[in-house]
Amino acid sequence: MSFRFDEEIIELVREKAKAQKRSLNNYVEMLLAKDVGNIPNEETKKAIEEAKKEVGLEPMDDIDGFFDGIRKEIST
Repeated sequence: MSFRFDEEIIELVREKAKAQKRSLNNYVEMLLAKDVGNIPNEETKKAIEEAKKEVGLEPMDDIDGFFDGIRKEIST
């Protein structure tokens, strides 16, 4: 895949990438993902709607216990 960009813009983008210790490709990919990556997919849209309707939600009274449970799931 190839793109054509103004040389002055590319030079500025190279400088920004270098300042963040990224390759030019990685920096541009990160910018694109930041822009279009915020569009929720269908599964996320469904989860958002369910959360708004409080489908399957349980009250959480113990935040420490909640995080302990997550840690246990991750470690197994």
